[in-house]
Amino acid sequence: MTQKIDFDLRGEFVELNQLLKLVGICDSGGAGKALVASGEVSVDGEAELRKTRKVYAGSVVEIGDVQIRVIKAP
Repeated sequence: MTQKIDFDLRGEFVELNQLLKLVGICDSGGAGKALVASGEVSVDGEAELRKTRKVYAGSVVEIGDVQIRVIKAP
């Protein structure tokens, strides 16, 4: 069963490693970088290895059975 998380984006973008930290997947940005480097993270259906990739509103990040939808904060 897929766990779905909505992330309210407050700026223009969030870096991928920071997003993983902010939603609680990792406990630090460094752990987020290691997770991205492992090849287990995808953005909009494509595997992503750039740890500090800019993620914008409308994107979907997946790792294992977790799906993170990035939405623009009101």
